[in-house]
Amino acid sequence: MRPFRYARATDLAGAVALLARSPQAAFLGGGTNLVDLMKLDVARPDLLIDLRDVTSRSVTELPDGGIRIGAGVSNSDLAADPVIRRRYPVVAQALLNGASTQLRNLATVGGNLLQRTRCPYFQDVTTACNKRDPGTGCSAVEGHHRDLAILGVSPECIATHPSDLAVALAAMDALVQTTGPDGSRTIPLTELHRLPGSTPQRDTVLAHGELITAVDLPPLPFAARSYYRKIRDRASYAFALVSVAAALDLTDGRIRDVRIALGGVAHRPWRATRAEDLLRGGPPTEDRLRRAAEAELADARPLPESAFKVPLARNAVVRTLLDLAATGR
Repeated sequence: MRPFRYARATDLAGAVALLARSPQAAFLGGGTNLVDLMKLDVARPDLLIDLRDVTSRSVTELPDGGIRIGAGVSNSDLAADPVIRRRYPVVAQALLNGASTQLRNLATVGGNLLQRTRCPYFQDVTTACNKRDPGTGCSAVEGHHRDLAILGVSPECIATHPSDLAVALAAMDALVQTTGPDGSRTIPLTELHRLPGSTPQRDTVLAHGELITAVDLPPLPFAARSYYRKIRDRASYAFALVSVAAALDLTDGRIRDVRIALGGVAHRPWRATRAEDLLRGGPPTEDRLRRAAEAELADARPLPESAFKVPLARNAVVRTLLDLAATGR
């Protein structure tokens, strides 16, 4: 690991100003991803700014009935929160599927959303990677790509975003609150992460020095009927091959509203708006669900090793929505 300086922030404004003045600095939350990348010599910050004393660790109710989650809330605390478990079970389920207990105890909500890809070539500094070193090429395209993206890919990068929590929050229409050198703003979570395009080194739309302070869940009564399904190679501590976060609002046997997001298939959590639009207003029959899922995946561009993800994602969407329709969980 390279030498670096460490500073413990005492207020948000000071943390933002300090990072904005230091091009190679990084914010430190739980450190469960950043420190690993520093050990691999992938991340090379010259200054770490510890946020543990300045980011909120509270889950509070908003005046409109929504929920505000402080960026410093640990993954374990959020998964155990009784309001989250009752009103947004998909969020708690995603967290519990995301990592070991030890990691959940340390990882924060803000850091979880900003974790970087687990593409093996990004993590191996001896290989070419446009995300790590722009312009060097994407080793995954001709190499091992079984676990990588099938939607929204570009010739420059086929990496996937690893966060389970982000997929659940994308399905719930979450809003990300930030503060930065230019002030505060609200970003829909579905717009926080970027597709790779020609600049895969940029994971998010955040400016340098911009900090996530909270995540807001809007009031969504039918979110109580939601579920997170994660398909992976082993039962614990593995990233998703495909995951589905879904919520279903059924009235008189018809889908009045629905939310679907996919993980493990793109550079960002993939909100399945095409499938949602096709499903509203009709019954949750297996045939309708399958056709909607196929329409969502029509633009998939898998490589040979990742082609299995297309039917896997389709079947995962269908099974998840059938389960929600049948059990109301």
